[in-house]
Amino acid sequence: MPMTSKQIIAHLQKHGFERVSQNGSHIKLRNPQTGAQVIIPYHSSELKKGLEHAILKQAGLL
Repeated sequence: MPMTSKQIIAHLQKHGFERVSQNGSHIKLRNPQTGAQVIIPYHSSELKKGLEHAILKQAGLL
């Protein structure tokens, strides 16, 4: 089952990501130790499987 935006943000924050900014319905998170940055859409209930995979890959968690 795909994660919701809220769940993936919580997952990233457990791995050291911090909320940097929000522009409309997108939230930017950055990891200060690795410098990795991801943008999470916060307008849909569940993320599509490919988008979830791409976000986790950009974050360096896959």
